[in-house]
Order: sequence, then C-alpha cells, then structure tokens
Amino acid sequence: MTELLKNHWYMALPSKDLKKSQMKPLEIMGEPILFIRTSSGEVQAIRDICPHRGIPFRHGRMVGDLVECPYHGWKFDGGGVCREIPSLTSTQKLDCTKIKVKSYKIQERYNAIWIFIGDQQFDQQHCPQPPVFEGFPLDVKPNLIDIVEFPCHIDHAVIGLMDPAHGPYVHKSWFWRSSKSSYEKHKNFGPVEYGFRMKRHEPSKNSKAYKILGGEPTTEITFRLPGTRVEHVQVGDKSFIAVTALMPLSESRTQVIQMAYWNIPWLSLAKPFIWRFSKVFLGQDLDAVTKQQEGLKYDPSLMLINDADTQAKWYYSLKKEWADSANESRDFKNPVKDVTLSWRS
Repeated sequence: MTELLKNHWYMALPSKDLKKSQMKPLEIMGEPILFIRTSSGEVQAIRDICPHRGIPFRHGRMVGDLVECPYHGWKFDGGGVCREIPSLTSTQKLDCTKIKVKSYKIQERYNAIWIFIGDQQFDQQHCPQPPVFEGFPLDVKPNLIDIVEFPCHIDHAVIGLMDPAHGPYVHKSWFWRSSKSSYEKHKNFGPVEYGFRMKRHEPSKNSKAYKILGGEPTTEITFRLPGTRVEHVQVGDKSFIAVTALMPLSESRTQVIQMAYWNIPWLSLAKPFIWRFSKVFLGQDLDAVTKQQEGLKYDPSLMLINDADTQAKWYYSLKKEWADSANESRDFKNPVKDVTLSWRS
C-alpha cells in the first residue's frame, strides 16, 4: 500500500513563512502550488502554472491581492479566477473571468497553514482534520519550529518516526539514551478517529529529556492519517505539545515539520536546549532514512514484526481501509483495537 493519500489535510508550512502580500511556491505530491497571503492576511493557494503559456506564477509578483504572470501580465486572484488580461482591447469581448486555474482549500490554525489535497468535490469534513490542542487558543504561536526534508517515500518517513525500537541506536546520545539503557516496555494502545493512540503513561525512565519538564510528567502520543503525530505531555495543569506533520512533496521526498507549543512559562528559559534537542533528534532520523535509501534502491523484501512494528502495521492497515472505504462508498472502519504492546528499547 504505497499510494500517496489524497483527499486529506496536510500541514504545508508555518504561518510565519508567508507574510502579507507575499507568495511562496511548494510542490506537493508532484503538484506545483503557489501559496499567497493577501493584504488582509487571508491565505489562499492556486496551481502554480499560468494557463496561458505555462510559465509558473512564482516567477511573477503580487499586484495588490492578485498574482501577476511574468510573461504577459495576466492576473489571477486567490480563488484561481483570471481578473485581467492586459493585451485585450476595448473592442474584444473575451470574459477573462471564465479562465480559471485550480484553487485549494486552506485552514490556518496554531500558526500553521494546512492545505487540502484531493478532489475539489470531496467533502473535506469526512477526513482527518488538523489537530486541536485543548487549552491553547487557535492563534497561539509555536515556541519552536523545525523543517526537514527526508529523501524517501512518506511511508518510510512515517514508520521510521513512529518506530519505538530504534531509539537506543539512532538516537543514542548523552541527553537522551544509549543502547546500554534498554529494557522491556509495555504500553497500552487504542483506536482514535482515523488513527491510534499510545495511552497516557509516565515517560520511560531512560528518556532523559523529559526530566527538564520537572514534576511528574505524563504523556500520550496520537497518530492520525495521513501523517500527523501529536505528543501531549502534561505536568500538573501545564502542557507541552509536540506536533510532527509529514507531507509528500513527491514519491521520493517528504517534508517533515515539527512544532512545539507549551504553556509552561519557565520552560522558555530552556528553549535553546529544546531547540538543539529537536535539531539533533530529527537530524538523526534524517541520517537513518538517507542511509536506508542505499539498500532500498535494490528493492529488497522487507518485514515487520510484532510488537515493535505493530504501529507500522496499523499505519498500512489504516491506509488500506481509507482506500477501501472510499472505493466502496462506505464509512471508514478503524482496524485498530485496544491492546498492550511490548518491546525492548
């Protein structure tokens, strides 16, 4: 089940990367897309190809709230409607508003821009929605942002990031853990809408980074299609939320955005350490999947084992059920059941 999932919301970019009256191009699933933010702050997105002669709009400019093609000056709004063709004379009757390019649905929450990739007629409410963080206003800004591009199919990026057994080897470091600190773990899991959750528990004793939060933290980790992982750490009535959102740029390139939010005032003093931890952590995963590509180019047969790889099995089962339910025009039925998984790490 290696198909890229369409008819889903993907986190495309942090809000801070798109200022008012600016535009930003991005390829998603091989589609050239241009994001624009109007002078009033609204985010819009259109296909980044002028229908006149095929030049990408990204080489043009913003004129007011319109995108101007650099070739002949045709102007389009954020809904994809052509609003002006400068070469037309007063005697020509062409209605330029009948000329359109594809536009995309956009959501902006928690200072992240989400885009719906799929069929325009699809009901966007019948698919996984961007996450909601209880206790955080929708306009809250992330305390930390990191973006990395993995040179692999999104499937390998997803199951690599959720893999519980690679930590002592890929992420071994003085501030996290080492292979010598491995021991058996038993975690309770259950289904959530379009995904699964590692139920709330105390962090593993060999995960040193949690100690910086102080107190007695507990954590739960939720994964939902198409590729969003949310870890919610609670310390008393305070929260630390880490969001990892994956999006396929192409069949062999995956964008990984990691954002962290917290309402623990004193934790901002440790921001340089948390930022460094995030950079190192994602960098280690990037190094692993990059090396993995050396073997994957030979198209080897791969295997998944119980219980360490059960989350990966669930991911493929969720993808298959999404495709089957769509093809059969029926409701999605989550294949995940309540279970305790055990592994050593």
